[in-house]
Amino acid sequence: MRARIAAACAEADRDPAEITLIAVGKGIAAGRVAEILALGVTELGENKAQEAATKAADIASLQPEPAARWHFIGQLQRNKARIVTGFASMVHSVDRPALVVALDRAAAPRRQPLEVLLQLDLDPNPNPDPTRGGADPQDLAALADAVLGVEHLTLRGLMTVAPPGVDARRAFDRLVGYSQVLQAIQPSATVISAGMSGDLEAAISAGATHVRVGTALFGARKLASEHRS
Repeated sequence: MRARIAAACAEADRDPAEITLIAVGKGIAAGRVAEILALGVTELGENKAQEAATKAADIASLQPEPAARWHFIGQLQRNKARIVTGFASMVHSVDRPALVVALDRAAAPRRQPLEVLLQLDLDPNPNPDPTRGGADPQDLAALADAVLGVEHLTLRGLMTVAPPGVDARRAFDRLVGYSQVLQAIQPSATVISAGMSGDLEAAISAGATHVRVGTALFGARKLASEHRS
């Protein structure tokens, strides 16, 4: 995987050090995820709140070196906010003001603010799959203001999933454009989370800073349809 990222960076004239690899272990046992951690991939991602919390606790009990840094990348119900803030360093899927409020309240006991990304829905379909999540790009400024208006969250950037049937590079180029809009509001919000196993090269070429890779690291998994968790 590091070789793929390095090759993509060479093609795009970028430094591989600019790219954060997030190993996404949804549906994967804690032991296998710990093996990836032992290889030096310290940024770990999960999609389901309860599975993620259990896995994070199991891996922490092993007292691994280096320690893991957890990313929550799935759709999130407000009533699961406290679970996620208990283990995650960054939530990639903030897409509505009500979730901002719930996460801020849940993050209050933390020693450090919870880092969050705004997830944008770039699907041109007028009836996109509601389980995919993501805010309308027209709501970007208002959603950013909601995060900036609370005490316990830190706005770090944007995330998207390339819509099905849409050229991934075109979608990621749009995300980079919206990132520039966001940075005009909050200059430190520079994270661009885009690209997975099948399209990470397009994401890196467009300017992604974080790629979320599961299948290419752990193999194919047969999973139920994803819903808010």
